[in-house]
Amino acid sequence: MLHQACKSSNNDSHSLHLAFLIISCLGFILTLKHFISISTWIFNTFFRSEKDLITSYGSWAMVTGATDGIGKALAYQLARRGLNLLLVSRSSHKLQTVAGEIKAKHPDTHIKVIQIDFSGDCFAGLRQIAEVTQDLDLGIVINNVGITYPGAMFFHEVEEKVWMDIIKVNIEGTSKVTRAVLPRMLQRKRRGAIVNIGSGAAVVVPSHPLYTIYAATKAYVDQLSRSLYVEYRQYGIHVQCQVPLYVATKMVSKVASIKRDSFFIPTPDVYARAAIREIGYEQRCTPYWAHSIQWSFARLVPDPILDAWRLSIGIRRRKEGEPIHY
Repeated sequence: MLHQACKSSNNDSHSLHLAFLIISCLGFILTLKHFISISTWIFNTFFRSEKDLITSYGSWAMVTGATDGIGKALAYQLARRGLNLLLVSRSSHKLQTVAGEIKAKHPDTHIKVIQIDFSGDCFAGLRQIAEVTQDLDLGIVINNVGITYPGAMFFHEVEEKVWMDIIKVNIEGTSKVTRAVLPRMLQRKRRGAIVNIGSGAAVVVPSHPLYTIYAATKAYVDQLSRSLYVEYRQYGIHVQCQVPLYVATKMVSKVASIKRDSFFIPTPDVYARAAIREIGYEQRCTPYWAHSIQWSFARLVPDPILDAWRLSIGIRRRKEGEPIHY
């Protein structure tokens, strides 16, 4: 019996040792995984070199929604890197103004403008894009145009014209511009980049109550980008969805009393510099480093808590009558 007791004790000790070894290995693997993930993020964010956009893609870039906020800042950053610009917006006056401002700072930049109201009949404008780009070395397309509700609303309160315009601009506008430029990109038989500006409202948080249609359209942009990335990477065309959180634009100034930039809310220029650095790399990215930190913390919070938080923000804004655009 003593022998059996000793044998049983040895078996128990062996089992405990084996369990400890397995747990230690799992812990090491998880720690190594997180270490690699954090190291990769640090390298990509602060040390990875920016692509030479002209050499990699071509000498022309197109930006939609190019007269304000992020779109305007991206146009400036592209011109600063020596690219020629095709600017697209609904306001002819603003297009001429922005083109003049960029030319003043970058006199060697060639600029063409196309006026399109994506919430209306954009057939003529899209045909113009297809025609104009036939003669250009168009390598980069940034789909930045987007709109949202005039204020926080429950879905049944939103007028049909409002949410139909959001669908037209955010979904149809992005899809149709992409469709208009892809044939020429394929004909060039060289690399190209299509950058679609998404939103944290569709990706970072699980829901965006009281801005439902806006969030849904940006989710479409994210899925469109992912699928096109898989379809066209074999042809050298890199499709990317960039996912910003709040950026200190004129439109965002009406959100929650945001009047200026801060640690987590960059200026359009700061965001645009970060956005340019990401072109040609990951399929989906959050270019501004502080936004990616916010995203990481958001992923640790249970969905019900995030849902309740977003709902409380939406209800507060609905009471205050403040619109939100980002």
